[in-house]
Amino acid sequence: MASYYCPTAILTDAQKAPTTFSLAVPALSHSPLNNNSGTPITPATTLDLPLWLAEMLAVSRPSGPASAPLATLDMPSALGPKVMNALTADATSVELRQQAQWFYGLGERMLELFEDEEMGAVLLNTFKKRALEIADKAQNTRTAQQGGDSGDFMSGLDETERQLFRAAHDGTHTVKRWFEATSRG
Repeated sequence: MASYYCPTAILTDAQKAPTTFSLAVPALSHSPLNNNSGTPITPATTLDLPLWLAEMLAVSRPSGPASAPLATLDMPSALGPKVMNALTADATSVELRQQAQWFYGLGERMLELFEDEEMGAVLLNTFKKRALEIADKAQNTRTAQQGGDSGDFMSGLDETERQLFRAAHDGTHTVKRWFEATSRG
């Protein structure tokens, strides 16, 4: 888990995760969490909540004889079977940014909460395959500027991959400038 003050961790934890309530929660009836603001949240209601809140509800237990957690955290659709199957079939064809802006961060957080070795293996394999393509594009893209997109390729990258692209691109150009400077002197 990243540092509490890390912007990446904060943005990752702000991503939505489906949360199913186990108990009625009448105090949230006039809340932005519940779109139907006149009705309390009832058992079996599923809401997409920020990951940090969903996790807190999933580990919290009410006082008294009930021992069930307030809610259960479900796997986000970005990490569901359809996406995992698509990544297994061809990791480079999936636009991860459409799934989740911080896809790998979300995957890491969900792996902390759920023991799913198969998902971990798929995510690792996906990152490896996509990193090769990202490195190749970063070295061979002349128009990419730091912080800028280079067309359709960048639009499908999650934020981690975009940072990797920028680092590889900037590193390549820094090495080229160094070689040019040392060859003149």
